[in-house]
Amino acid sequence: MPKKETSTKEIKETKKDEKYFYGLGRRKTAIAKVRLYSGNGKITINDKDEKGYFGGLESLITKIQSPLSLTGQLGKFDIKAVVNGGGVSSQADAILLGVARAIMAKDETLKSTLRKGGFLTRDPRVKERKKPGLLRARKAPQFSKR
Repeated sequence: MPKKETSTKEIKETKKDEKYFYGLGRRKTAIAKVRLYSGNGKITINDKDEKGYFGGLESLITKIQSPLSLTGQLGKFDIKAVVNGGGVSSQADAILLGVARAIMAKDETLKSTLRKGGFLTRDPRVKERKKPGLLRARKAPQFSKR
């Protein structure tokens, strides 16, 4: 048994020593910490593969890979993301921004390409807070004259 523990520790140590590029992405309440490792295009989200995490929604997987395909680096990097908060679509948008920022950290000359593609702009829309005396943020109770 101790041999298995040492082998997993060795694997973890080599994974920690491996060089990566980091990018942080946010969308609504979702936050994604993205790391780009040199590899062959494998995507891991919260220690699950992309099909297991997104339930096979190809549109979200394609959305995550779009900055890599725009810069011509699709299949050259493994994406490892840790995401929390929000729904799956919001999380995919957060990962997209994180991947774009990680690509920019790798090569600063790709900034204009990513900017023109619209991948470096954070979507600032968030849910508006509820105000006192109202039912929701803006919806008021029905007015009754009598």
